[in-house]
Amino acid sequence: MVGETLRNLLMIAWLLPLAGFAVEIFGGFWGSRKSRVAAWMSVGCIGIGFVCSLSALLIWGGSNKWTVLHGADTHGTSHADAGHDAENHAEPAHADHETSQAHTGDAAVSHVSPDSHTSHDPAMERGQTVFSGTLYYLARFGSLDISLDYYIDSLTLVMFTMVTFIATCIHLFAMGYMSEELTEEYVDHNAHLANGHHVHRPGRYYRFFAFLSLFCFSMLGLVLAGNIFQVFVFWELVGICSFLLIGFYTERKSASNAANKAFIMNRVGDFGFLIGLMVLWTFFGTFRFGETVNENGEVIQAGLFQMLPRDESGNVLRDAESGDVKIGAVTASEPSGKRTIPYSLLVVAGLGVFAGCVGKSAQFPLQTWLPDAMEGPTPVSALVHSATMVAAGVYLVGRFYPMFVQEVLLTIAYAGCITLFLAATIAVVATDIKKVLAYSTISQLGYMMLGLGVFGWGAGLFHLITHAFFKSLMFLCSGSVIYGCHHEQEMPKMGGLWRKMPITAFTMLVGVIAISGLAVPGSASLLNYFLNNESTVWTLWDPQSTPDQIEETIASKGRDTVIARLAEIGISTDEESKLTDSISELRKMDRKSLDDALSPRRILPVAFSGFHSKDAVVATSLAFTKANPSHFLLFIVPLVTAGITAFYMFRLWFYTFAGKPRDQHIYDHCHESPWIMTGPLLALSVFAAFCAIGGEQGPLYLLITGDQPSHVAHGVAAAAGSGQINLPGSHAVHEVHSTAGTFALIAAASGTFIAWLLYGTTMVNVAEIKRQLSGLHGFLTNKWHFDELYDALFVKPAHIVGKFCAWIDKTVFDGIIHASAKLMVLVSKWDRIFDESIVDGFVNLVGNSTFAAGRSLRVIQTGRLRQYVMFIVVGVVALFAILFTTFPG
Repeated sequence: MVGETLRNLLMIAWLLPLAGFAVEIFGGFWGSRKSRVAAWMSVGCIGIGFVCSLSALLIWGGSNKWTVLHGADTHGTSHADAGHDAENHAEPAHADHETSQAHTGDAAVSHVSPDSHTSHDPAMERGQTVFSGTLYYLARFGSLDISLDYYIDSLTLVMFTMVTFIATCIHLFAMGYMSEELTEEYVDHNAHLANGHHVHRPGRYYRFFAFLSLFCFSMLGLVLAGNIFQVFVFWELVGICSFLLIGFYTERKSASNAANKAFIMNRVGDFGFLIGLMVLWTFFGTFRFGETVNENGEVIQAGLFQMLPRDESGNVLRDAESGDVKIGAVTASEPSGKRTIPYSLLVVAGLGVFAGCVGKSAQFPLQTWLPDAMEGPTPVSALVHSATMVAAGVYLVGRFYPMFVQEVLLTIAYAGCITLFLAATIAVVATDIKKVLAYSTISQLGYMMLGLGVFGWGAGLFHLITHAFFKSLMFLCSGSVIYGCHHEQEMPKMGGLWRKMPITAFTMLVGVIAISGLAVPGSASLLNYFLNNESTVWTLWDPQSTPDQIEETIASKGRDTVIARLAEIGISTDEESKLTDSISELRKMDRKSLDDALSPRRILPVAFSGFHSKDAVVATSLAFTKANPSHFLLFIVPLVTAGITAFYMFRLWFYTFAGKPRDQHIYDHCHESPWIMTGPLLALSVFAAFCAIGGEQGPLYLLITGDQPSHVAHGVAAAAGSGQINLPGSHAVHEVHSTAGTFALIAAASGTFIAWLLYGTTMVNVAEIKRQLSGLHGFLTNKWHFDELYDALFVKPAHIVGKFCAWIDKTVFDGIIHASAKLMVLVSKWDRIFDESIVDGFVNLVGNSTFAAGRSLRVIQTGRLRQYVMFIVVGVVALFAILFTTFPG
């Protein structure tokens, strides 16, 4: 069956890195530190994983005839479709059910429910697209099963393919970048002993690749997970791997501090995650995403995504009297709505899960750990910032989307909005090439969260995938620069490097253009005019067009071409009707309707991937703002930040690669990286440029949204009198897409121009601007003083409390203990005196008296027989004398 094949392929892709980790971590003790075997094994494992992931994606698409690529109509069904009729979830799935490999033999699959907004069932047309099941049962607590489950849908497959491909490129790059670890004695020039000497240690080449393999295993396990508890397990494992890799140079205090900071700040977010899990367990009684189905195809228990039904407006169903949220049918025998959960606790559960995502994806206010994570090797930074750790938070928000209500989504939106602006402003003044990219990552993660928060489920995840490609490309390019410049990271010491590193420079430029969201102005209009024959349609529609103009247009384009174009927008011309009748019908359409009819075939501007995905986020923000005018900042801030993004990214490129060398020594010794490092750059640059081709009508976006939550496409109207927000549907976003795209392009072009003016030419004295704005520059250089703020709010109070506790411990508790000890010593002294003087004195007196008496008897006890006989005779005589004297008779 298709589901079994997909499961097996993805399990191979998932478990291979774990096998590689086990062999590498133990094999390192047997082999030489100068051997590359561990690296090749790691590359082989993740490379085969990519082949398996891609194969699974192709098999999945072939099984449903790639219907997701044929338009948005197929998006009506979803892995998260709670449906609008709770009874739907009690029906057995008719698609391929996957048989579990667990001990009980039960299976868990999620069938595709009908979409109430369509008159037919697209799932029946395109086949099953969502597969879930149980791999192994771990434990059971009442009705709650703790198990290893899998959940496979379009998002899972796209994420698997993206993660394995990018990880393969990073592994190959790392083989060259980490080659200095291929030694028995590595000298770390950034770590010093107490005597000032450099640290000498064995090379850790094999250990590095072992940790990379474990990192990939953890992330793939998180993506494949079929229940939220399993997600949490791999969530923590990802955190451990990041700790190991960020602190890889553990002898450096800065690296160990950064690893600790990342680990601790993520635990803060995970505390909220645990609260969310407890609420879900208490009220829903399951952690599974999909339905639990037995071997006969009968639903035993609904999954989380089926237990929160929504009404026609997209709002969760609530009890009219209590206001509690109704939980759909849990089992086939239980009526829908029997269980409820207080609305406030549903909000708490959503915010709790999001809190974990805030920590993992470095969102405000837990964003400060990510820049410090640059202390790890550059390949680690590339993996963390693109395909693994930070991507996990955004992925979980997208995966858990059906459980989020309006208040949670609004919180997500504002957290993302604040984050994207804060990080972008700090990146403007950063001079470390990796730190600029780190703050860029935080900002782009903010865009993703903003997109998800304003109901752009597809837009947020679309930007997640495109960002993974161009950010991994740019991090590897920065690693190539650092490698070529002999570990120099400060951009003010660079300049003119494109002459020495042309491949690195121009692949980096691809990433910079992609993240900036630039496009060729006017290219869309020209291409649409020439390729889509839109001028023909508008000429026929325009009431001002004369009959001669219409005849000339038909003659120039050809009657068949005109008929075919009209048919594409829904106006058919058969043999019996005349073309003039079709034109009359065309003119009955208003301008907006005709524009909507033409837009699906409208060709997008010539642009790289970031333009399309960021455009989608900004357009969704504009639609959200139109529906909720009081939240206008959710559009203004990302629009302004789009210009800031283009500015600091082109600043990085001009600073590093353009102009004249600022440090001649670095320039003279700079060199291009070897092919094992530049090869991945070229591969990633292709995807950074073209992975989002077609935009929201392109294959990548359609694949991501193939199984999007059913209520997303139609939007959610605020319940009457609830004070909630309206969430825009796809049609509302489409209406403002062109306007938002124009504004975003203007902002990006403005930022690019200013960057060129300041750093690409010598017309402006940047040092003078810095001097005049020294206060603002210092504020941004100190990262808005967040570290100082947290130090004042949490670290110093913790130190004060710790010192107070230490004082209590030393003064009170130790004082009591010491006083008790002194008292015991005094008592023991008096006890000794009593024991020695009285008890021992009496005993000694008795002993001495007995001894004295014994010594006095020694005179008598001579041992002479004659003396003893004499004593007997004398005694007898004396005895008789006494007797006769006493008793004379």
